[in-house]
This record gives sequence, C-alpha cells and structure tokens, in this order.
Amino acid sequence: MKTTAMSLDERVLLIIDVQNDFCPGGALAVPQGDEVVPVINRLSEQFAHVILTQDWHCPGHWSFASSHPGKQPLQVIDLAYGPQVLWPDHCVRGSRGAEFHSDLHVERAELILRKGYRREIDSYSAFFENDRRTPTGLAGYLRERGLSRLFLVGLATDYCVKYSALDARRLGFEVTVIEEACRGLDVQGSLAAAWAEMLAAGVTQA
Repeated sequence: MKTTAMSLDERVLLIIDVQNDFCPGGALAVPQGDEVVPVINRLSEQFAHVILTQDWHCPGHWSFASSHPGKQPLQVIDLAYGPQVLWPDHCVRGSRGAEFHSDLHVERAELILRKGYRREIDSYSAFFENDRRTPTGLAGYLRERGLSRLFLVGLATDYCVKYSALDARRLGFEVTVIEEACRGLDVQGSLAAAWAEMLAAGVTQA
C-alpha cells in the first residue's frame, strides 16, 4: 500500500493498558498478555505518533469486588451508571501492578493517558468513563493534533481495547485493531463477541 507523508502523519498507535497486573503473574492477568510486548515494540518504531493508556485506580475503587462485601470477582452489580463487572484489586496507583511491563518501550510515547482514577466510576475506554458520557479528553487531543487514523493494540481485546475502538468509531475516527498485538480475557465467549461487535461498527481487523 502506498502511503504519503501526510497520511503517515495522521496515524497514531494507541497502546492500551500493557501493565504488570494484566500480564502473567498479575492480579488480573490476561492469558499470554506479555506476548504482545515485543510485537508492540516493533510496531511503535513504524509510527510517528504513539500514545499509551494506563489503568490507574485508587485503593478501594468501586470496580473492585473487595469494595463490596459478599461479592466475588466477575460478579456484575448495578452502580449509578449501570452494570459493572467486579474485578480483583488491580492497577492500584503507585503499585508495581500499575506500572507498564518492564520490557515495553515507552520512550517514544508523546502522551500517557491515565484512566479509571475516579473512585466511583470505572473506565474501560480510552475516550469515555463507563457512564459513556464523561470524556477523558483524548478525542480533543487527537483532533487538535490532526490524528485521525487509530491503530489499537494492547490488553484486553474484549474489554479496554474493544470499548476504545467502539468509542473511536462513534467519534468518527478510522480504527484498526491489530490482532497479533492484542490478547483477550475471553470470559464466557467475550472475545468472539467483541470482535463481532467491533467489525459491525466498522473497525478494521489487521
């Protein structure tokens, strides 16, 4: 495919949540999650623009099962903004689990966007909190910079990658998810469902 300098400038690699707690040995490990690291490192060399997202929860976050006595991880409860899957405590700000994987090359990132830091609301998407209304500011940043073609990689395909891709499409961005550089949790068929939903929304699978 022939690519002009202008179209290259419009591309951004959006690296979703490649953090210790989502990798093997972490509190909410995605199977083979660490396998994406060398792939993402190679990809990042091909992009002029790289952005990272980082899950960044406070202690006692309401998405943690431990914050709801009697509840267990993967149970679903209703919060003010709707249904919420409860998770093990993970990516607590300042902890080793919240740090990026040590082998991930982060030095070329021009923006690190932290999400999920408000105690009362979770944030899967890089664009909106889980109420689907409160913006993170990423869309404005991308538009201000003229970055309209998003290539998504990271963890987990069926949660934060999916929600980010769907929101990006809803906001009018061109979106490609690079399958080799993603891994999913695949809870009760959630991975296949995520791909079907993304493709139906106009996300390109690469």
